[in-house]
Amino acid sequence: MEQGEAVRRREAEKRKNEARRRRQKKRKRQQMFARSVMVLTGAVFVGVILYGGWRLSHRTAQAQEEIVAEETKYIADRPDFSVELLDYNEYSRPGTALEKVNGIVVHYTANPGTTAQQNRDYFEGLAQSGETHASSHFVIGISGEIIQCIPCNEIAYASNERNADTISIECCIPDDTGKFTDATYGSLVHLVTWLMGRYDLTTDNVIRHYDVTGKACPKYYVENEAAWEQFKSDLVDYIETNGIAKTEEIQ
Repeated sequence: MEQGEAVRRREAEKRKNEARRRRQKKRKRQQMFARSVMVLTGAVFVGVILYGGWRLSHRTAQAQEEIVAEETKYIADRPDFSVELLDYNEYSRPGTALEKVNGIVVHYTANPGTTAQQNRDYFEGLAQSGETHASSHFVIGISGEIIQCIPCNEIAYASNERNADTISIECCIPDDTGKFTDATYGSLVHLVTWLMGRYDLTTDNVIRHYDVTGKACPKYYVENEAAWEQFKSDLVDYIETNGIAKTEEIQ
């Protein structure tokens, strides 16, 4: 009797062990399946993100190329400038439409000795630093070089409440007087008259940042009112000599 009972116990224990092994194998298969699903799902998710990022980057690059083409195809008397548009970001290029241009605002950079490229790159860097909101449609360097940072149909963060209807131009300066070099001045006259022709504006529509907010910008033309009036006179003389730029597509 005792021997038979021992046999039954061993058989029962054996069945329990086998059942336990089957359950363990089943759990392992389920875990492996779940991990496989997770890995596959993760791979698909990453693929979708990477593809979406590539598509967005491709569309953005394509859009930028189209904007550059649009900005450079009009008006035969266009000044020589490079188009280096900022990336879209909330601090310097929000991409907000500028539906109508009613004026041109002249600024100075207030950081003597810096180049047009350095100021353009500062605007670009605000996307990462987030230290302030600032930008300009154009920057003119000490040597007269011009860089376009924002398309003329988008707002720039430069002229406060006039951001919505003006084109802004930042001018680099060699020293603390804020006076522009002859090369900067010549490029400014050419650029402003070109924009006047493009948007059917007069010298009355050309203003200083000071005229919007009372800020001493551009410094030299706030401290020397006669020099500002001479600048406006030089715009008229340039137009009388060279004519007003026509908004015709260059063939």
